Amino acid sequence: MADEDTRDSNGTKLSDGDSVTLIKDLKVKGTSVTLKRGTLVKNIRLTDDTAEIECNAEKVKGLVLRTEFLKKA
Repeated sequence: MADEDTRDSNGTKLSDGDSVTLIKDLKVKGTSVTLKRGTLVKNIRLTDDTAEIECNAEKVKGLVLRTEFLKKA
């Protein structure tokens, strides 16, 4: 992971503990929940995959989101 950084949809570097905002409505697989555009997700965790982050959103815990749908808050 040292050679590649995790970046949001605008190319801004993300790090552990950052807050991000969704730029698109996302349906959560396995639930009836839809995360709305503009939802603030706090305290993200980076994963080994630079295209994904882990977080806890409103009603969903242990969520993995693609960075292409996020922007740094």
